[in-house]
Amino acid sequence: MQFKKLILNIYLALIVFGLISSSFGQTKPESDIKKLDRIIAIVDQDVITEKELQEKINSVTSNLKSQKIEIPLESILRKQVIERLISNSIQIQLANQTGLKISDAQVDKTIERIAEKNKLNVVDFKKNLETDGTNFYKFREEIRNEITIAQLKEREVDSKILITDGEIDNFLNAQSKEFQDEFEVAHILIRVPEDASPEKIDKLKNKAEEAVKQIQSGKNFTQVSAIFSETPNALEGGNLGWKKASDLPTLFVDALKKTEVGKLTSILRSPNGFHILKLINKKGSSGPLVVEQTHVRHILIKLSEITSENEGRQKLIGIKERLENGTKFEDMAKQYSEDPSSNNGGDLGWINPGDTVPEFEKTIKQLNINQISDPIKTPFGWHLIQVLERRSQDMSKESARIQARQQIKMRKSEEAYQDWLQELRDRSFVELRLEDNF
Repeated sequence: MQFKKLILNIYLALIVFGLISSSFGQTKPESDIKKLDRIIAIVDQDVITEKELQEKINSVTSNLKSQKIEIPLESILRKQVIERLISNSIQIQLANQTGLKISDAQVDKTIERIAEKNKLNVVDFKKNLETDGTNFYKFREEIRNEITIAQLKEREVDSKILITDGEIDNFLNAQSKEFQDEFEVAHILIRVPEDASPEKIDKLKNKAEEAVKQIQSGKNFTQVSAIFSETPNALEGGNLGWKKASDLPTLFVDALKKTEVGKLTSILRSPNGFHILKLINKKGSSGPLVVEQTHVRHILIKLSEITSENEGRQKLIGIKERLENGTKFEDMAKQYSEDPSSNNGGDLGWINPGDTVPEFEKTIKQLNINQISDPIKTPFGWHLIQVLERRSQDMSKESARIQARQQIKMRKSEEAYQDWLQELRDRSFVELRLEDNF
C-alpha cells in the first residue's frame, strides 16, 4: 500500500505540475491557479481537484436556489458534495475496470429525452444550458456517468437480489388494505455503522434529535435534510415523492399511518441508522392490474477481459445470420448463450412489465412475433432477443403478487445498494487533502 501510495503521489505531482505549467501567460495570480488546481482527494487511481469540487458545489447551489431550498452552510455543503464525488469516482472506476461502457448513442438518446421533457429540441436545449452557464460537454459527460452508475447498480446489486414465494406471502399478509395506500414523504437518515460503539450510537441519536429540534423550531425540512441527512438525495431536500405503502419498509408505513399530514414521525431506528420522516400528503389508490405478458427467449454473450464489447456484438451478428439461414434458435442458445436459460434453449418464459432491465424491455416491445432483434446491449452483455407470443391477461389474483415482488425488490435494492457502496468505499484507497479535512 505504501509503495502504491508513493507511485500515485509521484503521478499526482506530475499532473499538478502540468496543470500549473499550462496556466503560464494568463493574468490570474499563481496563488489562485494553485488553489484552483489543488488536489483535494485521491480516490484509488483518480483525483478530485478543488476546481471540480467548486464546480459541483456551484451546480448544487444553483439547483437548490431554483427549487427555493435554503442553502446549507458552506462547510456542510462541501462535505456532502465531496462525499458524492468520491462515491461516483469509485463506481465509475469499477465500471471502467469491468468493461461497462456507455456509447455516445446512448448518451445522445438520453439527452434527447431530457430535451423533450423540457419541450425543446436538442439544439435549443444546448443553448439554454449554455445561457445558464452550464458547459454542454461537461453536462454530457455527467449524463454518461449517471447512466454508467445506474447500469453498474443494476449489474452488481439489483440482478443479484433474490425474492422467495415465502417473502411475498409474508408481505401480502402484512399489508391488508394498506397495500394500495400512498404517501408523499421526505426523509432524513443519520447512518449508523455496523461496528458502532454504544457511545457512537448515542452521539448519532443526539444528532437525529438535534435535526428534529431544528425542524420543530421552524427550520425548513429541506435545509435540515441537506445539513444532516446521508441519503443520495439529501442535497435535494430528501423528498422521496409519492410512494406506495408497498414501496416502503414496514417500519416506515407503521409510523406514517399514525402521523398527521405535515407532521414528523418519531425518530425511527433500523439497521441502517436513525430515520426522520415528514408526511407531506397521503391518499388511497387503485385495484388490480391488467398485464401484457411476453413469451421471450434470448442468447447472451457476456463482456469480460477476454471478450471485448465489439467481439461480443460481432459474435451475435454471426449467430443471427445463421438463425436467418435456418439454424434453430434453441440450438444456438444451448451452444453459445452464457445465461442460465441456455439449458432451455434460451427460453425465459412469460415476462411481465418491469421484470427485465429497460434496454431489454424496450426491445421486447418493439419486436413483432417471431422477429429476432439485432444485438442489443444491457449491463449484462450483448443479447439477441426473440418474441414468441404475447397475451393480455386479467391478473386479479396475481397482480398483488407481481406488485409485491417488485416492491420487495425495490426495498431490498436500496438497502443492498447502500451496503454495497459502503463495502466499495471500505475497499478503496481514499485520502482527503482538504484544508479543514472535516
